[in-house]
Amino acid sequence: MSNQEERNERHKKAMQRKKAHVDKRIAAATTEKNLLLVLTGNGKGKSSSAFGMLARSVGHGMKCAVVQFIKGQWDCGEHANFAEHPLVDFHVMNTGFTWETQDRSKDITAAEQTWVKAEEFLTDSSYELVILDELTYMLTYGYLEKSRILKAIKNRPKNQHAVVTGRNASKELIALADTVSEINNTKHAFDSGIKVQKGIDY
Repeated sequence: MSNQEERNERHKKAMQRKKAHVDKRIAAATTEKNLLLVLTGNGKGKSSSAFGMLARSVGHGMKCAVVQFIKGQWDCGEHANFAEHPLVDFHVMNTGFTWETQDRSKDITAAEQTWVKAEEFLTDSSYELVILDELTYMLTYGYLEKSRILKAIKNRPKNQHAVVTGRNASKELIALADTVSEINNTKHAFDSGIKVQKGIDY
């Protein structure tokens, strides 16, 4: 047997073992439940991941809702793409970044009004996916009552998945979540003085 044939045989046996392992895990995963996913960390890609899940859900014909905190005054591609989609209800806080408003009272009022809309989605079983984009900042800055948010997310309909994005997710939110991904910042173009790019950053 040649070296290439031996390598091919080793590969085949390794993939057979891997398949058996994966098949076993799939067979053991029998629980059906609504998922809470938290996408946090200082790296780029949290909202991008959430909107990727939105695209998947819409592709499956699922009714979805998006509540977008903080980014409201940017011309975001995700808003342009999904705001008029018949399967997506899109609500934006529309105050812009907190460091631009520089008005805590105004931000708190806007956050509370926006959260009322989020609660509507989180109690409506017709929505199978609810994305709460940049929600973590509302907790970090103390704009919204943590217990109120956690209660609404915890008590959402049994058929409804939820995705929360933003830096510095609270320990309580992480504990409540089924899946937590921390996206780290290894390298970012902006740190090298490169301006944000349409289609990549917004």
